[in-house]
Amino acid sequence: MEPSDELNGYSTTWEWPVVASHQQHAERVALLRPILYEMLYDMDTAFALESQEAHVARQGKGLSLNVSSGGMLLFLDHQPKVNQAMRIHVPTPVNKAKTPTLAEVRWTRKLPFANLGGLYFVGLKFVL
Repeated sequence: MEPSDELNGYSTTWEWPVVASHQQHAERVALLRPILYEMLYDMDTAFALESQEAHVARQGKGLSLNVSSGGMLLFLDHQPKVNQAMRIHVPTPVNKAKTPTLAEVRWTRKLPFANLGGLYFVGLKFVL
């Protein structure tokens, strides 16, 4: 399923199409945790980059909503580009240990609440 265009910031409706999917989502588990991330580069152009551009472009913190073996759903205050590579730090049961994981942005959806500014659901696919 391809994401629809970004919603008008003043819209009060949820204009997200619901279509049948062949993907298995039964393994998703709720995981409400702060997630540190680093934006890297577009996956499509990763091999073409030979300069400093491949380094971290932005760092921040988001909120994970759920996780599966294949990816994670994040809640962010900005809209990353589809195919953007991110290094996310997945929390572990031991507070002092964090597991950095490479992920790719697969889709984004803006929340249609004008008074909240730009808040986005971001679907990630684990790469490593």
